[in-house]
Amino acid sequence: MVSDAFDKLEQELRRGVVVLAVLSQLRDLRYGYELRQSLAGQGLTIEEGTLYPLLRRLEGQGLLTSEWRTTEGKPRRYYALSTDGRTLYQRLTGTWRGLNEAMEHLLEEDTPT
Repeated sequence: MVSDAFDKLEQELRRGVVVLAVLSQLRDLRYGYELRQSLAGQGLTIEEGTLYPLLRRLEGQGLLTSEWRTTEGKPRRYYALSTDGRTLYQRLTGTWRGLNEAMEHLLEEDTPT
């Protein structure tokens, strides 16, 4: 029972940070596979079935721009933050840092001194 609760809550935590993580890596143009590799290399593995719908949703919300490039082999769709995406990324980053700081203080209360 604890394991089931942990799995669900861990998934909720991950879901909450995936958008910010993706935005953090799209300050420059990147295509999906490159983005997945970058995130995985920094400890955040995202499945294709999660990443690509997220990219399309963020683009639909006007937070990303995309372009097709065919110069290097097969065609690839590259994504980057739009102007609104950059603004949102900055705001979310500030919120994240504030929440992280608050959680550090809250979790310190449980740490024996």
